[in-house]
Amino acid sequence: MRDLFDTPVLPGLKTGEDFVTSAEEAALTAMIDRVDLSPFRFQGWIGKRLTHSFGWHYDFDRGHLGTAEPMPPWLDTIRLRAATFAGVDAEALVQALLIRYDIGAGIGWHRDRPHFEHVIGISLGHPAAMRFRRRAGDRFERTTVPLPPRGIYHLSGEARHDWEHSIAEMAARRWSITFRSLSAKGLRLARAAGGAD
Repeated sequence: MRDLFDTPVLPGLKTGEDFVTSAEEAALTAMIDRVDLSPFRFQGWIGKRLTHSFGWHYDFDRGHLGTAEPMPPWLDTIRLRAATFAGVDAEALVQALLIRYDIGAGIGWHRDRPHFEHVIGISLGHPAAMRFRRRAGDRFERTTVPLPPRGIYHLSGEARHDWEHSIAEMAARRWSITFRSLSAKGLRLARAAGGAD
């Protein structure tokens, strides 16, 4: 999303509409629903959104980055297109996180784990809004970016590292596919685990 002068709302945030067609959206949501989705877990707390990771998985209960099952072939083409949109190497996108948000599910304020660098999300189903905030003294700077159905976003730089983001509870079902690359920290841990070149 950009302003009237084509400047990104946040440095490091790039968005796009109609990244996939309606037919592709239907196929992708059907494939996500065929995956063994599990409730999101965070330090013993169980969230309403359902998730599944491929490639790498971050265990929030143990604070641990570990390997997950390889990405399935049906994600290959969409990963390549997402990488092209973001201007990164597709091979660097080593994690795919699938999420289904049923009614009432959302995401609280957070930054993605420092184990990851580029974050590229594809939004499917019901529209949503990604809210951003950054502490400025005793208050927060805030902005909101719409996530239209079939749209895409890329977080890097300032938008990725300096701002927290969240998604309000959903009024209807939504799905997302998020691709991530490993950060320098993530690559060190992956190499130590014998899971990265």
